[in-house]
Amino acid sequence: MPRRPRLKLAGLPQHIIQRGNNHSACFFADEDYRCYLHWLRLLSAKHGCAVHAYVLMSNHIHLLLTPADPAGASRLMQGLGRRYVPYVNQRYQRSGTLFEGRFKASVVSAEDYLLNCYRYIELNPVRAGMVTHPADYPWSSYRHHAIGQADPIIQDHALFGALDGDAIGRRVAYAALLQSELSPKMLGEIRTATNRGQALGDERFIEMINAALGRPRQPKRGGRPRRDTRRVAGLQTDLEL
Repeated sequence: MPRRPRLKLAGLPQHIIQRGNNHSACFFADEDYRCYLHWLRLLSAKHGCAVHAYVLMSNHIHLLLTPADPAGASRLMQGLGRRYVPYVNQRYQRSGTLFEGRFKASVVSAEDYLLNCYRYIELNPVRAGMVTHPADYPWSSYRHHAIGQADPIIQDHALFGALDGDAIGRRVAYAALLQSELSPKMLGEIRTATNRGQALGDERFIEMINAALGRPRQPKRGGRPRRDTRRVAGLQTDLEL
């Protein structure tokens, strides 16, 4: 089965998931989480990716970010893998891959879905039954957003800032948003878009992105695609084999 096109674009938020190989653990101790976050801070700045939200689960990672360069997200994830995987292999006397071969990503309509992606990411430990409240989980951006614990990784999107003109008011408003879980419909839309590498938004947004990229809304079935790079209206898509 051919790989789906890797969507590369700048200036729009992306929800990224990277899972442990065969759903195995990719973090084993507190120091592992700290090392990954250290490299995330350095490399997101290096590759021009503004990270809006994150959570590190024991066997997968969620990031919400906006790259300034079309290849920024790919370069960030490659850089993280090149540093974190050798660290884990050396520390735990293991070898081979740690993550699935390719991360999954969807471009997000900020106006309609951005804050829901914040919620989706930071409520992940609650949905997994690991904690009863997102503030109890140390490896996410929730404490930055809802409590005011400074996180040097985070560069919040303007829509988060628009929750309230005052920093304390923003925290209160955001914490109120996370008092309830997302609807099953919203959960399904976010998961489907990310797993399929599709745009996440209303019909108009999806059609706009796909039209600009010259791709159908649903991935085509068929033979192996040729490698092709297209630039349309400032967006780039790269069919990677």
